[in-house]
Amino acid sequence: MPLFRRKTSAPEASENVELPDALQPVASEPELPGTTGPFDHADRPDLGKRIDLGALRVPVVPELKLRLDINKSTGQCTGVALQLGQSGLQVQAFAAPKTWGVWDEIREELAKSITEQGGTVDDVPGTFGRELIARVPASGSQGQQTMRPARFIGVDGPRWFLRGVFSGKAAIDVEAATELEDLFRGIVVTRDDTPRPPRDLLPLSVPGQQLPGEEPVEAEWKPKVPAFDPLTRGPEITEIH
Repeated sequence: MPLFRRKTSAPEASENVELPDALQPVASEPELPGTTGPFDHADRPDLGKRIDLGALRVPVVPELKLRLDINKSTGQCTGVALQLGQSGLQVQAFAAPKTWGVWDEIREELAKSITEQGGTVDDVPGTFGRELIARVPASGSQGQQTMRPARFIGVDGPRWFLRGVFSGKAAIDVEAATELEDLFRGIVVTRDDTPRPPRDLLPLSVPGQQLPGEEPVEAEWKPKVPAFDPLTRGPEITEIH
């Protein structure tokens, strides 16, 4: 059975992950003393039990469900969505300048964009530094207007920026977010040597393909993040429905 099966019947194209026996959950590997993640590949060359998605190496943990967001028009992987229980985390990696980070300006732009859409935002200290606690305008299942909680975190690395968006229980419950915070902390970012402008998505790859004749399957869970995202470029967006 392949790692991924391509979804074709729903409006959004996505990929579902089934972990092979070699990547089944194992005890968490110890971190080096005094270090916290996310990590740059140069600082963490021993990747351990992680799923190779190109620019991102994601740790394997019990009960993890993973989906890749794919732009249908270009075929480009634009982000990875992770689920543990009733909590979700979408992760995207971007190019950043060598000499300064981008999270401060991105956070300000996100806050402005959310409030202009009628949402609310608090810029507060958090686990990974400054973060945004937001309520984002959205459409409910019956088309009614509603507000959904979201928590935006960001980490500036060497020539890369990693952004996470918590949804579900993790967006409002500190204890529910703990496992996903640990998962985010364990991510290893691989920035290639290709020159890229700041905020360009770092390329993600699919570590498997659907075999001929296999039936597509539906994603069991789809985390949503605001469409008004200043980090996205052109059609590379994930929409709230």
